Amino acid sequence: MLVSRAGWLGSSIALAAALLLVGCGTSLNRAPVEDRGTAVGGVSASPGQVVDAPKLLPGAENAGKPGYYSVKPGDTLIRIGLENGQSWKDIARWNNLENPNLIEVGQVLRVVSPGAAVAAAPVPPAVVGGDTGVVTRPVGSPAVAPAAGAAAPVPAPVPAPAAASTEDGVAFVWPASGSLLAGFDEARNKGYDIGGKVGDPVLAAADGRVVYAGAGLRGYGNLVILKHNNTYLTAYAHNQTLLVKEDQSVRKGQKIAEMGSTDADRVKLHFEIRRQGKPVDPSRYLPAR
Repeated sequence: MLVSRAGWLGSSIALAAALLLVGCGTSLNRAPVEDRGTAVGGVSASPGQVVDAPKLLPGAENAGKPGYYSVKPGDTLIRIGLENGQSWKDIARWNNLENPNLIEVGQVLRVVSPGAAVAAAPVPPAVVGGDTGVVTRPVGSPAVAPAAGAAAPVPAPVPAPAAASTEDGVAFVWPASGSLLAGFDEARNKGYDIGGKVGDPVLAAADGRVVYAGAGLRGYGNLVILKHNNTYLTAYAHNQTLLVKEDQSVRKGQKIAEMGSTDADRVKLHFEIRRQGKPVDPSRYLPAR
């Protein structure tokens, strides 16, 4: 009987010790408490994850305001300048860009000079023939036959083609003498394609300043962009050789490049007139041939 009780007592003590060890082990292995509803900067965080506040891109406070542009995928400063009628260097300076090659999608850039008016003036109707009393009609439309018995009118002498003049006083001339290969189409061709031979002269269509000379705009090849005033730019694409440099002043009719086929399917000059960055039909501004 004594042995039995001693055995029972020993078994009870061993069982109690085992239970104590198990309890201690469970307490040591408990996972730390996690806050599953943590939010950082308004962004919910998953368990154990640290989430930074959303990045505020430069100029975000100006998004949607006149005179500012939100960068889209594929944009470059050169293209933004062309589309807004500005020099890419001016845009870089206005926005304090240390590296103009580093812009981010969603970044908002100033694209007008500080203090400049940003309201676009309406495009005036094209003036053909001026106030000379000469009646004009679309090319290809039939002439009105004289009434029966009436004498046929004597045709007026045709004056030599003169440079067309815009409302800003900019007078444009043809930038090349070749034939017109393709006319303006707002959706498919933002200017004129003019044919010619490799090396043919490409001329400045008006007085201006070179705001770009290079091959950094896809689809244009070797490109020259001239700024004529705060309203008008002209672009000259696919050249074989560029003969001017950025910030250089040029005169109307000055040779600025030689025709070529860079980034094109044939030798040609692609010529654009842009009013406040938007392509316009050159036929409204170039003199008749």
